[in-house]
Amino acid sequence: VCIHRVRSCGSIRFIKSKYVCVFDKSALKFSHQQRLFRTSAVSCGQIVQFKLSDIGEGITEVTVKEWYIKEGDSVSQFDSICEVQSDKASVTITSRYDGIIRKLHYNLDEIAYVGKPLVDIEIDASKGVAPEEDVVETPPMSHEEHTHQEIKGHKTLATPAVRRLAMENNIKLSEVVGTGKDNRILKEDILNYLAKQTGAILPPSPKAEIIPPLPKSETMPVAPKDKARKVPLPVSRPIVFSGKDKTEPITGFHKAMVKTMSAALKIPHFGYCDEIDLTQLVQLREELKPVAQTRGVKLSFMPFFIKAASLGLLQYPILNASLDESCQNVTYKASHNIGVAMDTEQGLIVPNVKNVQVCSVFEIASELNRLQSLGSAGQLGTNDLTGGTFTLSNIGTIGGTYTKPVILPPEVAIGALGKIQVLPRFNEKGEVFKAQIMNVSWSADHRIIDGATMARFSNLWKSYLENPASMLLDLK
Repeated sequence: VCIHRVRSCGSIRFIKSKYVCVFDKSALKFSHQQRLFRTSAVSCGQIVQFKLSDIGEGITEVTVKEWYIKEGDSVSQFDSICEVQSDKASVTITSRYDGIIRKLHYNLDEIAYVGKPLVDIEIDASKGVAPEEDVVETPPMSHEEHTHQEIKGHKTLATPAVRRLAMENNIKLSEVVGTGKDNRILKEDILNYLAKQTGAILPPSPKAEIIPPLPKSETMPVAPKDKARKVPLPVSRPIVFSGKDKTEPITGFHKAMVKTMSAALKIPHFGYCDEIDLTQLVQLREELKPVAQTRGVKLSFMPFFIKAASLGLLQYPILNASLDESCQNVTYKASHNIGVAMDTEQGLIVPNVKNVQVCSVFEIASELNRLQSLGSAGQLGTNDLTGGTFTLSNIGTIGGTYTKPVILPPEVAIGALGKIQVLPRFNEKGEVFKAQIMNVSWSADHRIIDGATMARFSNLWKSYLENPASMLLDLK
């Protein structure tokens, strides 16, 4: 700040070259009007407006679902402030300042907008904390700061709090691999990098814990195989007649479904159906369920369906591809990120299991358990809900035999699984036997996938499930 004349100033103390902080005797007079900075953060005990940052995916507004703090609470950097839900995922917002919460700008279930104040935080300027977004103009970056900002012309994505953590530990962001959206560097990436350099042991990541087998006396009893099949009962809810029409805005996951399905129905769908004899798989799962249970994992049929699909995609990679908007280029995806449609109280969500091609059936089951727990609690993150390359929808858990699934762009194929039924079938000798039958319905983008390709993939997928031991030949 350029001060042209200073009169009667006993002493002036500077904390930073660009800020004037304390005047013991003040009598400042400017020769002409000055450009002022929003520097409320640098005075001791002043208020900083913490704004809702861009959380990616083109999201401009979110719904505040839960506050983790209240007015008067003290917070530190990386402390959770609130949980917000967009039309794509739930995201936890963390603080980038140390201070005291003075005001919450939104109530629960209110719409918060990106770039607008979320909370007011009173910070201690003596710690030298100055928010970047509260300054209208900033001086040019030094060469050292520039290396933290860009790598060979490519901007490194990281929040100011993460950048500060890196600088405090003398870590160059150019040497850290980001695991967030668009390779954004997260706090965990800095800590993992620091651990590799120092040999420190970090807390384990929140994945499914493998529990050692219990003693025989404590082993959980296995349900008898001849137990009667449970008949699903309709869910009855109290009916309330208000007598008035009610109009509600479309928000959250319902809003995402409107956008996705509107785009999906522009794709020419091709349908294909078949039935699968799961008799051998049902027997195999019954044998493996107690083993998985002792490891703390619930084993359903879906991990087998997902792994069989991944083995099939290795043979038919066109089904694990995407088509650009101009329909000129096809991108074959290296990773098999297979989505699983889930019915939750918030609506239909489709999280995906990452890199199925290198996962075992047990690892897939463990990840599914995690996704289902987070989905039920409405806490799935953006990383869990984006990046899918192929989808399976198990509508049979609710009911139904056949369905017509709709492709989730930019994917090019989807499968819908019906319920498993005990039906009479003939064996090779012409004898009638009791079979566990499931129907599958496939939909594919007919612009790049023909019927023969879809049928061959389905036949291969079917062979893995009808003869589960054959999967061992192709597992890696």
